[in-house]
Amino acid sequence: MTAPPAPTGRVGTVIVGVDDTSYSWLAAEWAAAEALLRGDVLRVVHAVGPGDAPEAEARVLDAAASVLDDARARIATARPALRVDTVLGREEPADALLSASRDADLVVVGTRGRGGFAGLLLGSVSLKVAAHADCPVVITRGHPEKPTVGEIVVGVRDAGDEDAVRFALAEAERRGVGVRLVHAWTPAVRSGLTVPQPSQLDDEQRLHERLLRHAARPVADHPHVPVDTELSIGPPAAALVDASARAALVVLPRHPPRGLGLRLGSVVHAVLHHADCPVAVVPTAPG
Repeated sequence: MTAPPAPTGRVGTVIVGVDDTSYSWLAAEWAAAEALLRGDVLRVVHAVGPGDAPEAEARVLDAAASVLDDARARIATARPALRVDTVLGREEPADALLSASRDADLVVVGTRGRGGFAGLLLGSVSLKVAAHADCPVVITRGHPEKPTVGEIVVGVRDAGDEDAVRFALAEAERRGVGVRLVHAWTPAVRSGLTVPQPSQLDDEQRLHERLLRHAARPVADHPHVPVDTELSIGPPAAALVDASARAALVVLPRHPPRGLGLRLGSVVHAVLHHADCPVAVVPTAPG
C-alpha cells in the first residue's frame, strides 16, 4: 500500500456524509482511506433536517450525536493516525453536505449499489451534491468485496476535460496505479440508411484522436503514472460501465448544463447508476 504523503504545509479536507446504514459506512471507509492517503482531515457530516417538533428535538439530536460518535470511534479504531472531526447539520442532507464542502477538497457520498440510492444518501441527495458541489464528488458504488486496487478510468468527452484528467492522475500517483483515458464516439456520418465511406470515418477518427491528445496534456506533469488511451466507436456510457468492472475508480467531468437538460448529463447519470466501482464527478470550468 502506498504510504501517506509527507506534509506539505497545507492540510486539506475530505467530507463524507453518514447515517446509520451499511451503505454510508462503505462511503465512510472509502473517505477515511482517501483522507489518510492525501494527508487530509476527514470531516464526517450527519444531517437531521429542519422541522422537528420541540418535544422530539432532544431525542433526534441525541440520536444524531450517537451516529457521529459511532462513526468517529469506528474510523479511529481502523485508522488511529487520521484526524477526524464531525459536523451535525440542521439542514436537508444535500444542503448540509454542500455547506460543509465549501472549503473542502473532496466530498464522498454513498449508494446502496445496483438497486439505487438509499438512506441519508438518497438518489436526490447524491445527485444534488454531485451536480452542485464546487469540488470533486465521489459516489461509492459497486460491491464491498471487490478489490480496491486497479487502474483509474477517465471518461473524456471533449478537449476541455483536463481537470478530470488531472484529478485522475493525482489519484493514480497516490495509489501507485495507472490511468486509462476512454473516449467513445458515434460517427456523425451515420445517419438513416447512409453507409459512411472509409475516408469519412478516417477523418472523424483523426479528429477524435486529436481531442483525446488535447485532454491528455496534464499527463506530462505526472511522468511516473502509466497512461493508456482507449478510443472506440459506440455509446460512451456503455464503454465506461464496461471499463468500471476492472477499475478502482471511474472519473467523469461535470460540464455546465445545456439548456434545460440533465444537469449531470445522460452519460454521467448512466454511469452513476450502473458502474461497478466508485465514480468521481469533477466540475469542469465553463469554456
